[in-house]
Amino acid sequence: MNLLNLFFQMQAVPLVWLIVGVACLIVGSVLGYFARQSIAKKQIGTLEEKIQKRFSQAKQETEKILSEGKHQARAILESAKKEDDKRRQAFFKTEQLLLKRENILDGKISGFEKNQTEFHQKVEKLKEIKQNLEELKQESLKKLENIAKMPQKEAKKELLKQIEEESQQEILERMRKLEEQSKEKYENRAKEILCLAIQRCAISQAQEVTTATVALPNEDIKGRIIGKEGRNIRAFEETTGTEVVVDETPGAVTISAFDPIRRQIAKKTMEKLIMDGRIQPARIEDLVEETQEEINSQIKEAGEQAVYETGVIGLDPKLVQLLGRLRFRTSYGQNVLLHSIEVCLLAGAIAAEIGADVKVAQKAGLLHDIGKALDFKVKGSHVDIGIKILEKLGIEKEVITAMKSHHEEYPYESLEAVIVQTADAISGARPGARKDTLENYLKRLEDLEAVATSFPGVQKAWALHAGREIRVFVKPEQIDDLTSYKLAKEIANRIQEELKYPGEIKVNVIRETRVVEYAK
Repeated sequence: MNLLNLFFQMQAVPLVWLIVGVACLIVGSVLGYFARQSIAKKQIGTLEEKIQKRFSQAKQETEKILSEGKHQARAILESAKKEDDKRRQAFFKTEQLLLKRENILDGKISGFEKNQTEFHQKVEKLKEIKQNLEELKQESLKKLENIAKMPQKEAKKELLKQIEEESQQEILERMRKLEEQSKEKYENRAKEILCLAIQRCAISQAQEVTTATVALPNEDIKGRIIGKEGRNIRAFEETTGTEVVVDETPGAVTISAFDPIRRQIAKKTMEKLIMDGRIQPARIEDLVEETQEEINSQIKEAGEQAVYETGVIGLDPKLVQLLGRLRFRTSYGQNVLLHSIEVCLLAGAIAAEIGADVKVAQKAGLLHDIGKALDFKVKGSHVDIGIKILEKLGIEKEVITAMKSHHEEYPYESLEAVIVQTADAISGARPGARKDTLENYLKRLEDLEAVATSFPGVQKAWALHAGREIRVFVKPEQIDDLTSYKLAKEIANRIQEELKYPGEIKVNVIRETRVVEYAK
């Protein structure tokens, strides 16, 4: 609507004004164009100035960087040059040192070659001298053979034989001196230890036999013991397992049995019957049972007493009971329990002196004959039986090892085994500890002397120390020192093969030369 109004108004304006308006419009456009171009040129000029200014600044910075780079490069080159000069100098010095060493090495090589040449020359001269000496030696040997009229081998053999004989005598003398010195030293120490042990552990010994004697109040009691038609004595023997000897011995009857416990039970029962006065089969059976219980109680007390006296603790009650049974056992008339206690104390004393295990030695000494408590009922030697008993009851292995060698049935495996064997021999060899018949004793001594004198070159032989040592005197003109060693070994072997004896026998061969001259 407004546009239409404007249009009508313009229609009213004159044409001139229209032309003028158009012309002004055109002129304004032209002027605006040129003004814009001028402004644009000014803006372009300002941008170029900025670019030019920045380019100038960049150029200046570049020149500055290049100047600094050239300066640093110059410094690096100078430093590298200095380093190169130093390396050249060091290389030069090294080269000079190597040349110097090379000259020294050349000199040494030359000296070595010279010495080697001289050495080869000396070797050749020595070979020549050795060859000459060998030729001279052969000539000398030939001359000696011609003079001695004996080949070289025979002469050498004769010379060696002479040297051997001279050296042999000297060696024997030295061996004898060393043996005498060491033997005297160790024998004195052994005697000292054994004497001390024996003095500290002396135990009274009483011999026992296989019979027991019961005293009677009067002779009339013998008839009551026998009973009507012998029924009392038969009942007694059957119940106790012993033999009753009623003879003309006044005031006594004898009970005989190899089992010491049965013999003891029979003796105690007989004493009770005599005191009671009622001697009949039924009463005999009652008293035997009562006495058996008493003996079992005594056996236990004897075992406990032995353990208390020796100080060996921690034993199984069954082992203590078996130990008490040894009270009623004898060995060559010697009470085995007293013997075991003595061996225990001796072994402990010896072990303490030489630094062995005292507890092991004492326990092994106390239990070394434990097999004798059962050897009436079990087959085998008392040593083997004792080993089985101790193993079954859990005794230490070292104790079993120490006790099993006391009769040399097993080899010695420890020092305690040797100690127990020594203590056993000491206890058994005490004067009066064990008995043997006089005939057997004299026969053994005669056999020992007969075996020794049966060898050629033996002058005489004496059996000493209850048959535990045989001294053999040889003829010095027939037996030399080396043969004496051989003779002693042969005599010992013959005794082992032909004779039976307890313990060991020392064979002492003596060779003595006596030279007598008279000054007139």
